[in-house]
Amino acid sequence: MELRTRINTAMKQAMRDKASDRLSTVRLINAAIKDRDIAARADGNDDGVSDDEVLAILGKMVKQRRESARTYEEGGRLDLAERELAEIDVIEEFLPKRLSDDEVAKAVDSAVAEVGAESIRDMGRVMGVLKAKYTGQMDFGSVGPMVKDRLSNG
Repeated sequence: MELRTRINTAMKQAMRDKASDRLSTVRLINAAIKDRDIAARADGNDDGVSDDEVLAILGKMVKQRRESARTYEEGGRLDLAERELAEIDVIEEFLPKRLSDDEVAKAVDSAVAEVGAESIRDMGRVMGVLKAKYTGQMDFGSVGPMVKDRLSNG
């Protein structure tokens, strides 16, 4: 739950600093986490969501904003695109450091070896290992084709 503490601390600091844009983004993060907590309680999990699930929520929020920013740019609404990009900056503060391309390649090789993957049919297991270890550290949309290529050229 250390991640939630960081988010709440950031919200309090944004209030003190009167940083309204930052505050609204951090409040959106909190709202998304609380929504998932409520859904988890409905499923019988009274503890709420774990830090891994919070990282997944944050990753999804970043992805949504990137898509929105791209759409706004294509529509000529640069003001809205910049607002989305500013929100991404705030959200990414709570995500672990992104892996470089070399680190991603090593992680893929490691996951393939760990699973003992030999064909494309093992792709789901490899992606499962990567998601368990590297949530928030890599873009799984771009890693998927890399894993597929690695397994087809095996």
